[in-house]
Amino acid sequence: MPASLEPSRRSHVAPFIAMDVMAEAGILERAGRAIAHMEVGQPGAPAPRLVREAAMKALEDGRIGYTEALGMMSLRERIARHYADHYGVGIPVERVVVTTGSSGGFILGFLAMFDPGARVAISAPGYPAYRNTLSALGLVPVDIETHAAGGWVMTPEAIEMAHRDQPLKGVLAMSPANPSGTMMDRAQLDALAKTCRRLGIWFISDEIYHGLAYDKKEVTALSVDDNAVVINSFSKYYCMTGWRVGWMILPEALVRPVERLAQSLYISVPKLSQIAAEAAFGATEELEVIKAGYAKNRSLLLNELPRIGIDKLLPCDGAFYVYADISRFTNDSMGFCKRLLEEQGIAGAPGMDFDPARGHHFMRLSFAGTHEDCVASVQGLERFLKGGT
Repeated sequence: MPASLEPSRRSHVAPFIAMDVMAEAGILERAGRAIAHMEVGQPGAPAPRLVREAAMKALEDGRIGYTEALGMMSLRERIARHYADHYGVGIPVERVVVTTGSSGGFILGFLAMFDPGARVAISAPGYPAYRNTLSALGLVPVDIETHAAGGWVMTPEAIEMAHRDQPLKGVLAMSPANPSGTMMDRAQLDALAKTCRRLGIWFISDEIYHGLAYDKKEVTALSVDDNAVVINSFSKYYCMTGWRVGWMILPEALVRPVERLAQSLYISVPKLSQIAAEAAFGATEELEVIKAGYAKNRSLLLNELPRIGIDKLLPCDGAFYVYADISRFTNDSMGFCKRLLEEQGIAGAPGMDFDPARGHHFMRLSFAGTHEDCVASVQGLERFLKGGT
């Protein structure tokens, strides 16, 4: 291929390793191996019955066309009502934007808020697609290391220090967090939001795992900062990963810029997914049963992993992940996870995905799948750590 036809520099982002693990696990499965899937954050349950029924009815009724770029008004209204009902926060429907999952929301938001070269703070450990998306858009991700002393969440002091080093244009926080499941309480969120306001930088709150909290109550950033940019999705709590539908709550000044971008980038979110998503708000009873399954899986892992020697776990307050320090066994989490998959049929995500500096000592296990996979993973890990087969 001529040098002039090489892929762009912006496409040279790091791979999403958990997705690579899933692909490798799929190869083994197709070859007849039994695999315990603990690598990706995907609910094992199907979308709720009401969601599927709404989609089927829409298909039977006929034409599925474009919607407004900001989303169906009825869905936007239902999302706004969710904030009033669940958080006691009033949100004007005009500030609600429906997106193609949270991923589409991040792309729209980053483009609307930041010019090329802008520095945006993200947590480490944290969701790897933040770093890759920012880099692909010509922005600069700035890792803010979290530590046990700060509850494994981003702190105002760390933001201040990074901003003094070189000015930031934005801060992106997540609670409950991926990969750790750690959560920020109202006081922590408020302190972070106030720091961003004082420094004159955008505050973005990823709330995709709201609904999945166990011993704590999740808090929306909108309850402490009306100008926060909030991104959420129907993928996790609502079990709609493949439907690719999410939403944003924006300050008024960003709505029209985001609308213009959405009109050109994808015209509209698929109407069928929007119809289905609106029905998801009525499926709480079914979704709480699914969440109870996650809680059962969580309890198993939190009890059994320490028993087999994996006893350094980050606080698992929400989401459906356990982020484990495996430094007593290895300083190469990539190799550890590769051998674990090959020898025991357990697919786990190496920490390098989430923390390039310290991730070689960590691995993430998702408990969003079946209880049987969680049991098999503990048993396989125990054999693996003992050197058995």
